[in-house]
Amino acid sequence: MSDQIHAYTELQQQIHDGLRIQHPEWVESDGEHPSCDSYDSRLAELLSSLTQRGSNGSIAATHRPLEQE
Repeated sequence: MSDQIHAYTELQQQIHDGLRIQHPEWVESDGEHPSCDSYDSRLAELLSSLTQRGSNGSIAATHRPLEQE
């Protein structure tokens, strides 16, 4: 279980860093980055919903809400 948590935190950090690199305009003058934080929160929600459904849940179903936003 600890390996999974470690892998998740590494993935989350890589995504966060990648967003900041790809979208420097999202980083405010004080160093805050609310858009990146928003993506982090959404990723956590999606991963949580997958975990709650178990490994047999369909990933495609989680993409539909993103397309509607």
